Amino acid sequence: MPTVLIIDDEEAIRATLRDILEYEKYGVDDAADGEQALELAQQNTYDVILCDIKMPGMDGLEVLERIQTHSDAPVVMISGHGTIDTAVEAIKKGAYDYISKPLDLNRLLVTLRNALDKGNLVQETRKLKKRVIGEWEMVGESPAMEEVRTMIHRVAPTDARVLITGPNGTGKELVARNLHEQSLRAKSPFIEVNCAAIPSELIESQLFGHEKGSFTSAIKQRKGDFEQAHGGTLFLDEIGDMSLSAQAKVLRALQENKITRVGGEKDITVDVRVIAATNKNLREEIDKGHFREDLYHRLSVILIHVPPLRERADDIPLLARHFMEQACQGMGRQALPFSDEAFEAMKQLEWTGNIRELRNVVERLAILCDKAITEQDVRQYAMPLK
Repeated sequence: MPTVLIIDDEEAIRATLRDILEYEKYGVDDAADGEQALELAQQNTYDVILCDIKMPGMDGLEVLERIQTHSDAPVVMISGHGTIDTAVEAIKKGAYDYISKPLDLNRLLVTLRNALDKGNLVQETRKLKKRVIGEWEMVGESPAMEEVRTMIHRVAPTDARVLITGPNGTGKELVARNLHEQSLRAKSPFIEVNCAAIPSELIESQLFGHEKGSFTSAIKQRKGDFEQAHGGTLFLDEIGDMSLSAQAKVLRALQENKITRVGGEKDITVDVRVIAATNKNLREEIDKGHFREDLYHRLSVILIHVPPLRERADDIPLLARHFMEQACQGMGRQALPFSDEAFEAMKQLEWTGNIRELRNVVERLAILCDKAITEQDVRQYAMPLK
């Protein structure tokens, strides 16, 4: 049931609005002045607030300003002495809408429904933002993770290129996302390219785009990832798997800040911060002739190594709780607690798949277990102990 707070110094108006709204299946509270209204707004959560403008003591516009520090509910201002200037001022101060007295019942109900829709959208947007932020949150308090965080904090505000190294599943993309979110480019695009997932014959088109007719399937012009990331960040994941020909073009883009589409002749200027990641030892790849040494030096202005999970085992309880909350939230249930013995058992696992494997195991436990996670649950549903 949606709830409404009515703020009006006239008892008759409060009573009339209460009768109407309760008939329409709203829950209703009312306040005779601004102080009482602020107290109610601090104690309760409302979906919509109706507020009179002309009241003794604190007027409605002051109530509007102060109530917004306690509540996200849309505020509809009402007045029998209103003018266009008053309405404009109310909207500027954050009111959702303005209705003149005597109140038109149909308009009031329509405005309430629209305000409810807006409030629901705001809440949903907030949940989605929280979910996205949580998805890229770096969890862990081990010295190794504090070192990574410190490096991100120092490097992110610059445009320095960063090479992130570490085994599969350690969270290299997480580091790249945090570098972008803490940079001056945070409001611009973050474009991710998995170099290992794109066939070598298509990687150049993916990165640099192509002109119509430049090859058989090029039925229209396409902007590449460098162009799409203009002003923002381009994350080249698993760059150790990129072909040598594509490496040469990436090197040119980094040297000159220019690219040329496949099949094109025109140079296109791009402003892109490049962050790269790999699970390979690029020094060994250089010795084998699989990776260009000059590109390595262009990419590795800053090196950040993400340690495997076995080197930060003390972070496992924090990570497990974090993943359990995420998994259970997605299933609409309370997060399951872990016993101390369960955590000790988890710390003894190899975790060859690192964070990714841990996340999968915790999700499996969330689905298959009904109560607290025990040592036996970990032994049953995770990989064998050492």
